[in-house]
Amino acid sequence: MNQENRPGGRRVAPSKPGRAVRYVLRGLLALLSTAAVLVAGLCMIMDEVFNGPSETARNRLTMSLLEASATKWVPAVFVGRETVDQIQAKVAADLPDGQSDPTQVVVRTDSSLDSDEWADYPEGLRVEEVHGDTYNAYVMLVRDPSRVYLCPSSRSYARSRPGTRITKQIETEGAAAAINGGAFFDNGTISPEVGSVPCGLVVSEGEVLWNDGSSYYGFAGFNEDNILVVSKTMSAKEAKEARIRDGCCYGPVLIKDSAVNEEAYNTNSGYNPRTAIGQRADGTVLLLCIDGRQAGSLGATYADIIDVMVEYGAVNACNLDGGSSTVMLLRDENGAVQTVNNVSLLQEEPRRMPTFFMVRPLDGK
Repeated sequence: MNQENRPGGRRVAPSKPGRAVRYVLRGLLALLSTAAVLVAGLCMIMDEVFNGPSETARNRLTMSLLEASATKWVPAVFVGRETVDQIQAKVAADLPDGQSDPTQVVVRTDSSLDSDEWADYPEGLRVEEVHGDTYNAYVMLVRDPSRVYLCPSSRSYARSRPGTRITKQIETEGAAAAINGGAFFDNGTISPEVGSVPCGLVVSEGEVLWNDGSSYYGFAGFNEDNILVVSKTMSAKEAKEARIRDGCCYGPVLIKDSAVNEEAYNTNSGYNPRTAIGQRADGTVLLLCIDGRQAGSLGATYADIIDVMVEYGAVNACNLDGGSSTVMLLRDENGAVQTVNNVSLLQEEPRRMPTFFMVRPLDGK
């Protein structure tokens, strides 16, 4: 009989492998318990913010979470879908209906260029850095708006056809520069369908490529006179009447006919990576990318984007898709494509997307 099982016998210590398993299990239990406490604590804090006395804090947290793919579902858990929709709608509540007035922009000819501003940039393209309290930003100025166009990942969208990465698309196009574009299907998963098709209206070369009727709070597109038209809404019929050559949906519209969207400026946005497009009165296009979710750049609010656009003289401007989609590329003098902004360290490569705004080379080829 084994000594351990004898009456009054000495108990034999468990084997080392048995002890190791017990230690591992205890460690895992401790980790799970700690994680549960942290999650519970986080939920209590979020509930206090969502349902506390500060509407501003609630709105800012709501928008911050809505602007990230993985956390879009969280606000509705605490305040309900109806309240979330109301918070989102406020960013365009005070914006006048209708399209921006194209006569507010007069595209200047080469003979009337300000030689001091563009003397060192014969290519008519330059990038400047802007720093705010919580963000680092990059503003790309494109002198000739006819060079800026919306580039689709495909001219026949389908969920069975994945979107493309901007690093590949710029090479396919041979473009001089590029930023990410508008809204797209994103259910927060790693499905290949994410980024395959746009949301809302997409116009390319005067042709409506997509129109699923999705409701967004902004449209930005160039007409045949190379003037950026922004509007809270845009139908396919309206786009045709406005002679839109290239455009897509996201929003909100931030500046319209030199008037700031006060609701977007004062409330309802979090600190996140941002992308936006605008145009000066002389036709110069402004492409803006802002770093976020990083130690050195927390991110920007709608107010921050507006401040930058106003500083650069935008008469019209619209927010584009941001977050992990935010990226700006520029082809250097040797023909190599460089990433201008600092994308998330968690991303090995840019996301797949269905639309991009790109800049043709100076020779137009």
